[in-house]
Amino acid sequence: MTRPGHLRLGVNIDHVATIRNARGVAYPDPVRAGLLAELAGADGITAHLREDRRHITDDDIARLAATLTVPLNFEMAATDEMLGIALRHRPHAACIVPERREERTTEGGLDAAGQYDRLQPLVAALRDAGIRVSLFIAPEARQIDAAIRLGAPVVELHTGHYADLPDADRATELRRLSDAAALAARNGIEVHAGHGLTYDNVVPIAAIPQVAELNIGHFLVGEALFTGLDASVRQMRALMDSAR
Repeated sequence: MTRPGHLRLGVNIDHVATIRNARGVAYPDPVRAGLLAELAGADGITAHLREDRRHITDDDIARLAATLTVPLNFEMAATDEMLGIALRHRPHAACIVPERREERTTEGGLDAAGQYDRLQPLVAALRDAGIRVSLFIAPEARQIDAAIRLGAPVVELHTGHYADLPDADRATELRRLSDAAALAARNGIEVHAGHGLTYDNVVPIAAIPQVAELNIGHFLVGEALFTGLDASVRQMRALMDSAR
C-alpha cells in the first residue's frame, strides 16, 4: 500500500523496446525491464502502444498485463483501436496522449478542450470498465477545465517545456506547473507529471505538493546503459523522496 505523502514513480519502459526493435530480435525484453524496475522501487510501469508499433508491441502489453505485480499504465492515442486494446487487457490506468506518426516523441499536451466531443465517449468507456483515466495535458486552465467536464479522475502535466529550458529560465514554467497542479487538485483531480525529467531537473517538480506521481522513462533507460536499470531507478527514487 502506498504510504500517505508518498510520491509514486512510474517507470516508462518504451525505449527498452526501441533498442530491441533496432535489431528485430527478442532482447532486451521490456517485460524484464518492468520487473527489474519494480524491484528497484517503481510504483508502476508505463508503456505507450503507438499506432505504428515503433517500440512497444501488442505482445508486450499482453505480457506486461499478465506479469507485473505493480499497476500498468497504458499510454494510448484517442482511437477506437487503442480503446479496444485497453478494454481487452484492462490495465490499471490508461493515459490518453496526443500522437502524430512523424514525431520522435510526444511533442505536447493533449488538446482536451478542442477534442472534447471525441474524448467524451472514450473516457466514459474506460471509466465504465474500471480503468483509471488520465489525460496528458499542458499546464493550462482550459485543459484542466476540459478534464473536469470530461470526468477524468487524473491529469498528467506535460513537463517537457520546463525540462527543455535552461536552469535560469525555468522559474516561470515551474510556476505554471505549480498553479495548474493546485487548480486540478482543488477540483478533485489527481495530478501526475512527466516528460523530459532527469536527475538534474526532477526535484522542483517532485516538490510540488499536489503531484502524486511522476512518469519517467527515456532518461532512466539511457542512464541504465552506464549504471544499470536498478541503480538508475533507485537514484531517481531517492531524489524524489528528498523533495518531499
